Amino acid sequence: MKEILKDILSWLETKVSYADLRLVQTEKENIEVENGILSSYNVSTDRGVGIRVLANGAWGFAASNNLNKVSLRETAAKALDIARASALTKKEDIRLAHEDKHIDTYITPITKNPFQISPSKKIDLLVRATKIMLKDKVKKGEGSFSFYKTHKIFISTEGSEIEQTIFESGGGITAYAIGEGDFQKRSYPSSFGGDYATRGYEFIEEMNLLENAERVAEEANQLLAAPPAPEGITDIVLGGSQLALQVHESCGHPVELDRVLGKEISFAGGSFLSLDKLNNFTYGSPEVTIVADATVPGGLGTFGYDDEGVPASKSYLVNKGKFVGYLMSREDAFKLGLPSNGAGRAENWNRIPLVRMTNINLLPGNLELDRLIGDIKEGLYLDYNKSWSIDDKRINFQFGTEIAREIKNGKLGKIYKNAVYQGITPEFWKSCDGISSEKYWNVWGVANCGKGQPEQVMRVAHGTSPARFRKVKVGASK
Repeated sequence: MKEILKDILSWLETKVSYADLRLVQTEKENIEVENGILSSYNVSTDRGVGIRVLANGAWGFAASNNLNKVSLRETAAKALDIARASALTKKEDIRLAHEDKHIDTYITPITKNPFQISPSKKIDLLVRATKIMLKDKVKKGEGSFSFYKTHKIFISTEGSEIEQTIFESGGGITAYAIGEGDFQKRSYPSSFGGDYATRGYEFIEEMNLLENAERVAEEANQLLAAPPAPEGITDIVLGGSQLALQVHESCGHPVELDRVLGKEISFAGGSFLSLDKLNNFTYGSPEVTIVADATVPGGLGTFGYDDEGVPASKSYLVNKGKFVGYLMSREDAFKLGLPSNGAGRAENWNRIPLVRMTNINLLPGNLELDRLIGDIKEGLYLDYNKSWSIDDKRINFQFGTEIAREIKNGKLGKIYKNAVYQGITPEFWKSCDGISSEKYWNVWGVANCGKGQPEQVMRVAHGTSPARFRKVKVGASK
């Protein structure tokens, strides 16, 4: 297949200023179980080639899952025609930040290949876990697993030849309790489908689903009888799972340079982090350092190279509270006179690379968790996302959590339900005055980040440990 791609690239080379070809083959396995009964089992394989060309200063892109040489030559010609047509309406020539030639291979390091684990073993684990959760007023117990094996070949007119094989594994369980005229849920190890990583089946085993299923059900039942979260201004601690979404929505998206440049306004919105703020804006307190790091072991946004052939890297977005960097593609990085930091990513072979998050991590502090909580006289501990809302510029937000716990004189107390908190992004991050240590730090996988037209759903991650925020507006959803 690589020889066919090289032949197509050779045909394009004299007709364009730049071209790249991406072959992507993805094997998927998805399992869903409800109340101890298998409700869905799907296995699929998808394969195709995306061809991107830069001609007359404009992009053209076409893709095909017909992989014979004749079809791919036609697809390349279509991409070339699109580029030439696009050039008729361009405002300026597209130029790319420099990138070295790379000839390399990358494979996700795993211990247990999930596709070599029998389906019956995976299904049985979910059957047992969901049955355990069916106690008292828990009327539905759900569990799911997803596994991916993606093989990519990338070649470009700059001489790069990159092969990657990336494994992803993830899943979780959820208990739904109904009663007292109410409905509550508890999830594990995180909400909205659980946790995900570029790891093998060992990641699933380390979740200890059976050992946590009963506790999850008990907390769902407790939430039915719990009072609503109090309303007012108070100190809060966000648990790692909820903090991951906070980072995602109020840092990860606004630092995407294409949003800043106005390319996403019509669908996904823009950003308050305009170009004049780079190196000239206080995003948060000195406690807050946020990095984009596609090299973190096991992160769902970890890879060898992005879909423009740029090596995975670590770069600072916020350094001790100061805004210092964007997520960039090669095209957008050129506008700032910078190299790309490897954020050009595509969902699949039939999508063009966009600026996407990798692993956007809030670096840990140095506090023990009991000290983080212990310095609060009255407040709330909030964790596991239940709902989110944020404006198009990523400034005003409101998030709801599955569970809240009272903090009284530095100790965790009773459970509250339906907790929400809200804020203004830079003011909220300025109120952060403590982050727990690396011992509590975890890279949380987010498997459903949407962006682009046509929409692309990307898998990204966020490293976080619980953090403390002062004088935050809280309340309860109705």
